[in-house]
Amino acid sequence: MCDSGILGKKFEEGKMQLDARENFYKGEELDENEIVGVLKKQAIEDSTFNIVGKKSVSAAIKAEIITKENIGKVRGVPFALALL
Repeated sequence: MCDSGILGKKFEEGKMQLDARENFYKGEELDENEIVGVLKKQAIEDSTFNIVGKKSVSAAIKAEIITKENIGKVRGVPFALALL
């Protein structure tokens, strides 16, 4: 899941790199309530989540997929990985 505003962009900081590739992240655009619902449904199953961007990370916190402690940043862009 990726914020539409950073889709297709690449961020580098030191040895860290965050690549929001369209061929991986591009999909249907949803509002925050829809995203939270989808995340909660997916969390019931064994799922892996790749989350990039402020809005996406915020929705994942609301869906209780991640906590603030799970968030990293590259050039100020928040991201999180979760395995449930």
